[in-house]
Amino acid sequence: MYNSCKQVSEFSLEGEILSQIFEDGDKLKYLRISGDRGIEYLVKLCKELRTSLSLVLTPGLRVKVAGEKQHNLKNGKIKLKAYSLKLSDSENPAQPQVDTKNTPVATLTCDREIHSRTASQTVVNPAKIKGKILVCQKSDCQKRGGAAVCKALENALNSRGLAGQVTIQGTGCLKQCKSGPNIVLMPDKTRYSRIKPAEIPAIIDQHFVVK
Repeated sequence: MYNSCKQVSEFSLEGEILSQIFEDGDKLKYLRISGDRGIEYLVKLCKELRTSLSLVLTPGLRVKVAGEKQHNLKNGKIKLKAYSLKLSDSENPAQPQVDTKNTPVATLTCDREIHSRTASQTVVNPAKIKGKILVCQKSDCQKRGGAAVCKALENALNSRGLAGQVTIQGTGCLKQCKSGPNIVLMPDKTRYSRIKPAEIPAIIDQHFVVK
């Protein structure tokens, strides 16, 4: 199947940064943002935002994002692509807005339904993604919440029907126990450190759920 129908509309969101997610040790890639209604969003930052706001985006700050919202009618997923991001006026009224109208600067995903105009688009529906998640089993990582992360991984995979496509494998030291718990997603070898159980569902959606 190659034809897919998507609903497209504009969106704006204001919320508080809950945490940062790094890849490759020190590269900021994602933010978790809590909206005013308590809904959490995983924000993938593009190079423009990482470069412009890398020293500004810290947990506890309130930010505003705006852009385009797409609802995939085949799988129910919603993507919010932000074209602008700035600090809320209540945090820093002097902070200039970062605005790239022609280039998406962030991608957010959530599960709530929307009603908007329908646009037909052509997309490729890939085969189910198969993968593996390596979880450090060293005592330091386990003391920092490794067992809870494993449980969250199992629950997230089972609830999405991915237990047969993605396996969880305990492994030896991943060389970053001080930043534990640590997981590595295969086959792309994406590493997450200081991971929290609450972050697992969004990460599974990001890497393994067919879009």
